[in-house]
Amino acid sequence: MKSRYKITFLISISILVLSCKDNLKPNYQYMPNMYEHIGYDTYSHVGIFKGGVEAQLPAEGSIKRGFDVYAYPNSTEGYDSAKLNSVSPLDSISDKDKEKSKYLFEIYCGICHGNAGNGKGKLVTQGKILGVPNYKDRVITEGSIYHVLKYGINSMGAYSNQLSQKERWMVAAYVMELKSKL
Repeated sequence: MKSRYKITFLISISILVLSCKDNLKPNYQYMPNMYEHIGYDTYSHVGIFKGGVEAQLPAEGSIKRGFDVYAYPNSTEGYDSAKLNSVSPLDSISDKDKEKSKYLFEIYCGICHGNAGNGKGKLVTQGKILGVPNYKDRVITEGSIYHVLKYGINSMGAYSNQLSQKERWMVAAYVMELKSKL
């Protein structure tokens, strides 16, 4: 008799547990804010915003985070203007920064321009690229070097993704130092 009660009890408990299970709707949510968010869906129609769209344009005159403001456009006129008017915001470069600027120059520029700035880098001596100028032969300023590092020129690409604004100015100062030594 006792075993009947036990079997009946186990069957009734298992029926009770299985009857609560619904595959279409879970009984509980571990982190409900991940499933039922408060914010609006991207590009959804929302009546309270201007134009009825959730995605709005940024305020006029705003600058995105991490963006460095540079007044000269990516054009020949911008290059000429930067060459004449652009000056380095760095007051002076410490010995540690001079070593870093030399290091950055040798990594990014030396492969083509040569570590001495003579236009005889490894790729030029191997014949991989041609027409790399010698700094001695060029009329350049820190502003023009910075502009070329920011936007690139001819077959030389831009280095604004690899070098920060300060690092570009440091490399420009180092190039001017190399030019004076040639």
